[in-house]
Amino acid sequence: MGARSKARKRALDVLFEADQRGIDPAELLARRIVEPGTEAALPQYAVDLVEGVLDHRERIDEVLATHAHGWTIARMPAVDRALLRIGTWEVLFNDDVPDAVAVDEAVDLARALSTDDSPSFVNGLLGRIVELKPTLLA
Repeated sequence: MGARSKARKRALDVLFEADQRGIDPAELLARRIVEPGTEAALPQYAVDLVEGVLDHRERIDEVLATHAHGWTIARMPAVDRALLRIGTWEVLFNDDVPDAVAVDEAVDLARALSTDDSPSFVNGLLGRIVELKPTLLA
């Protein structure tokens, strides 16, 4: 697993934990930076991902809710919700990552960590966001 892949997994861990525990992700991120627990220090890209998602969360959730036909944000499995937020941030707000890489990484994590249906759901929704990217950023 590459450095950015590991960073995505660690960012997912922070967002998922905050969601499950009902705590502020920014506070948890700050704690994980100071006290990483049993794992190594958070990679800078993991911090960038979490901060990026938090900075753009309202817009990210709006995009996801609009294009996840038949699904609300709250109804999505928590892992998928966090992965989609990370993937959407990378697609829409991080020019350093090719869109295809952002989608593939999110799908790989969904395959490893979520339900059997999650990889196709994540792939389909992020693929739609990639298609609509020019209009979403206009």
